[in-house]
Amino acid sequence: MKTTSIKESEIRKEWWVADAEGQVLGRFASKIAQVLRGKHKVNFSPHMDMGDFVIIINAEKIKVTGNKEADKTYFKHTGYPGGGSEISLAELRRSKPNRILETAIKGMLPHNRLGRSILTQLKIYSGEEHPHSAQQPQSLEI
Repeated sequence: MKTTSIKESEIRKEWWVADAEGQVLGRFASKIAQVLRGKHKVNFSPHMDMGDFVIIINAEKIKVTGNKEADKTYFKHTGYPGGGSEISLAELRRSKPNRILETAIKGMLPHNRLGRSILTQLKIYSGEEHPHSAQQPQSLEI
């Protein structure tokens, strides 16, 4: 028996809408990363971009457990000497709530050019509305 490999022309990408309201950050992010990567499909190949498009709404209403709201920090660096800065989860939720989910999901994808191209299929919105109704997205239950 031969192992068949799927061709790029045979890949079908679907659109999904996931509601982040009341979901726990890590568990929600891991499910989204699996759909983005395409691991839910029968013919998954780790070297190809087989995943679907995911739209996340209500990103500002994501939950965290424990004391993470006050203790968790995000570090960034500008690339210049002394250019490092930290921001807490509570501050980030006030200023850029989409960045919380984006960072969590990005860390669960491959850290190479495949992961960067997969991340372009992720659309995150703070409110209930999104501009992708023409794609007729299906509801993703998590």
